[in-house]
Amino acid sequence: MNEYLILVKHSLPEIRKELPAREWKLSDEGRRRAGRLAERLIDYQPDLIVSSIEPKARETAEIIVDKLKVGFHVVEGLHEHDRSKTTYLSKADFERSVQEFFANPELLVFGSETADEVHNRFAQAVHSILESHKEETIVIVAHGTVISLLVSRLTGLSGMSLWKELGLPSFIVMDRQSNLLLTKENIA
Repeated sequence: MNEYLILVKHSLPEIRKELPAREWKLSDEGRRRAGRLAERLIDYQPDLIVSSIEPKARETAEIIVDKLKVGFHVVEGLHEHDRSKTTYLSKADFERSVQEFFANPELLVFGSETADEVHNRFAQAVHSILESHKEETIVIVAHGTVISLLVSRLTGLSGMSLWKELGLPSFIVMDRQSNLLLTKENIA
C-alpha cells in the first residue's frame, strides 16, 4: 500500500475585514465544500488528519474527520504565514504582496516572517508529524502559502504559481517516499 502526504488548503472562510485572517471561520459554503473534500479523500484511506491551529483549517479538518472516522490532532507550527499585524488588503494588493513574498524569500517583505522562516517552521512541523507516523497516509490541513512553499521546495515548481492554483479547499497528494507530486485538485 502506498503512503501519501496529503496537503489540504482549508475551505472557504467567511471574510471578516475587522478580524485578522488567522481568526476567520468557515462560511456556510465553506462547510459544504469541506464535506465534498472529505468525500474526495476517502479513496486515499487516510490514517490521520492533522490540522493547523487556525479556526478555518481546524473546522475543515473536523468535517473531514467526522466523515472519515480517523484520528485527529491539532499541531503548532502548521499555521499560515504570520500576517496578524497586517490590515485587510484588497485582492490586488494582497496578490502583489504575496508575489513579493515568494520572489524575495530571505527578506521580510510582508507580515512578520520571511518566506524562508515560514518554510522552515512549516517543514519542521510536517517532518515531525511524518516521523511520528511512519508508513501511514497523513492529511495535513493548513494554508495556501505554507503549502505552496513546502511543495515548491520539494518539487522545484513555482511557489507563486502553485499558490494561485490552489482553491478553497484544495489538496495536493505527495508520495511520501519520493516526494513526487501525484495530483492536485480543487473542490468547488
